Amino acid sequence: MPFNNKNTVENTNLLTGVSMNQIMTEEDDTIDLFEIYIEIKRRLWLLILSAVLCGALGYMVSRFVLTPTYTSTSMIYVMTKETTLTSLADLQIGSQLTNDYKVLVTSRTVLEDVIKRLALDMNYLELRKKITMDNPANTRILKISLLDTDPGRAKQLTDTVADCASDYIADIMEQDPPKIIEYGEIPLKKTGPKTARNALLAALMGMAIVCCGIVIATITNDAIKTEDDIEEYLGVPVLASIPEIDEKAAEKARHYGYDRRKSKKGDK
Repeated sequence: MPFNNKNTVENTNLLTGVSMNQIMTEEDDTIDLFEIYIEIKRRLWLLILSAVLCGALGYMVSRFVLTPTYTSTSMIYVMTKETTLTSLADLQIGSQLTNDYKVLVTSRTVLEDVIKRLALDMNYLELRKKITMDNPANTRILKISLLDTDPGRAKQLTDTVADCASDYIADIMEQDPPKIIEYGEIPLKKTGPKTARNALLAALMGMAIVCCGIVIATITNDAIKTEDDIEEYLGVPVLASIPEIDEKAAEKARHYGYDRRKSKKGDK
């Protein structure tokens, strides 16, 4: 009667109550964090190399490829001559006016007036993206910051926006124009790009990509490498194992045996 491996496996499964497919599925669903840690530690040199290369690439791109930007800031005082500082209501009015000024400064009318005065080759939406508004805490001062690739033009833009906004606010609110406390100055230091930060982010991104690659390669690698893997994946004990051949040791043995035979022939 021929031996049927399939029947034997099925009988074994009936006795154990667990199929081989279930064993393989359960093992595949288990992630060995220690094994992942060992693989990452073993490839630590690759993480360091990726961090150095990506960091250097990020630094070079920020330093030589990206266009530097500069910021110039002017300041407007929200309170007018008609508003006094004698009561809490006046203070609340000042805070409300600050919020109103933020909207009016970036309104389409003001920005189109700026574009017309400076003959800019852009629309008001593009100009609005360059503007940043800031109101320091517990103050009625509004800071108007302009970002541009040219430091001189950044100052010119923030000064013109402050002038146009002051005129428009006075007209729309029928009051004296807000006082411009300070016009912008030509920035000597660039605002961006931040070279050091970009280099660090690029290095961290490179390390993250390499770590993800190592983790995916470790999880998807189902090759059997040790005796423990056989017992873990197949559920059968290991009876014997053949050690790997050490090429250097084998070469020494062959060389030693040859020399010994040669010396025996010489003695005869």
